[in-house]
Amino acid sequence: MKELPGASLQKACRLLVIFCVLHLLAVVLYCLAGSTLSFQWSLEAAAPRGPAPSRKDPAAPAPNASKPDASCPEPSPHLVGPLRVEFSLTVDLKKVAEDNPEVREGGRYAPKECRALQKVALIIPFRNRDEHLKYWLYYLHPILQRQQLDYGIYVINQGGEATFNRAKLLNIGFTEALKEYDYDCFVFSDVDLIPMDDRNIYKCYSQPRHLSVSMDKFGFRLPYNQYFGGVSALSKEQFQKINGFPNNYWGWGGEDDDIYNRIVFKGMRISRPDAAIGKCRMIRHSRDNKNEPNPQRFNKIAHTRETMNSDGLNTLKYTVERTEKFPLYTKITVDIGSPKS
Repeated sequence: MKELPGASLQKACRLLVIFCVLHLLAVVLYCLAGSTLSFQWSLEAAAPRGPAPSRKDPAAPAPNASKPDASCPEPSPHLVGPLRVEFSLTVDLKKVAEDNPEVREGGRYAPKECRALQKVALIIPFRNRDEHLKYWLYYLHPILQRQQLDYGIYVINQGGEATFNRAKLLNIGFTEALKEYDYDCFVFSDVDLIPMDDRNIYKCYSQPRHLSVSMDKFGFRLPYNQYFGGVSALSKEQFQKINGFPNNYWGWGGEDDDIYNRIVFKGMRISRPDAAIGKCRMIRHSRDNKNEPNPQRFNKIAHTRETMNSDGLNTLKYTVERTEKFPLYTKITVDIGSPKS
């Protein structure tokens, strides 16, 4: 029997529909297979590749550091500029830790959204200044996070009852911080100084940086052009080039000028932010016990050129008595000896 033209057309339509259904089914199966493979690949990529680095490994990343590909922008988009700094409020460090949840044990932090441009160790010479330290931590942690730094905070506590030696404690902070992490920048800060503008970046520059250039103590003016006290920043290379700070300044005064001389004698110069950005406030306090003015400071400053290569990092001697990891900082108590009689 001869097939009618309409029947042939109907048969062709059925075949076309079947073909489309099979094609669609094949596409669905292909997509499902691809998603499964992609999911398995993601799990494999997220799986650990061996043991995590030790905290004592100098090359280990900060505890909360991710490894983003993009570097953090400069300047940071989170900066707010001038800040209100006052010392009338009561500071509870437990509350400060709760308000800074990204800060890890020992006072370590690194931004998650980008790769920090510098790894900064903040070194604080310390003895019997717990109330001042509370204010410093309260103000500085939010500032440093807005500056998008990969940082750690080290409080170097002088044990015993000997005369205070600020510069030697700073040398110890440099040495001990490098045992934990490969910091490339070191900010040396007195515990009673708080910046009043977060655009004053606590990082290192091509030249040693003086950060506390405009203090309320001095009427927001630089007391003299060679002044390098309060808060300063030196890269690892700059600090090693000047052989660190002197170890033989016992008592108040003189070591900052010695450091300034070392920098100049090594062919470097001091860089500073402008006076408006470099403003900072000092917590008022009386003279510390065992930190009386050093009567030998002027004679020592006059001989920096002769002593800088034989007094510094290369002659540093001390004993670590204990290291304590607190939520907001690392405290290292040291025995630094006493001045020679």
